[in-house]
Amino acid sequence: MTSPQPAPGWYPDPTGGPSPKYWDGGQWNTPPPPAGVAPYGVPGFGLDINGRPLSDKSKVVAALLQIFLGGFGIGRFYLGYTMIGVLQIVVTVLTLGLGALWGFIDGIVILVGHVTDAQGRTLRD
Repeated sequence: MTSPQPAPGWYPDPTGGPSPKYWDGGQWNTPPPPAGVAPYGVPGFGLDINGRPLSDKSKVVAALLQIFLGGFGIGRFYLGYTMIGVLQIVVTVLTLGLGALWGFIDGIVILVGHVTDAQGRTLRD
């Protein structure tokens, strides 16, 4: 019994090499990508330097939103963490504004790079 073949498209090199390969449905090729299309797996286009998928969200935008509007959880809402965003609002209201310190610290942690988006993808710089 043969295993199912992947759909045509760009994939990481099946031999473990650094460059992506194109599967045309019958064999692995290395043709140049069509104009305007970035191959999957090229750092800066879909994966970070460690091979993890990149988010469509910006680390700097998320951090600035969280630093300046963290009491309202705006940076966390931007990243897709709705529950944390709601909790930050509740804590800020219940502590009469002191809970906004949580959002400020959270923004610094995001800026340092220890936070991913809600799907677990690395944030863009």
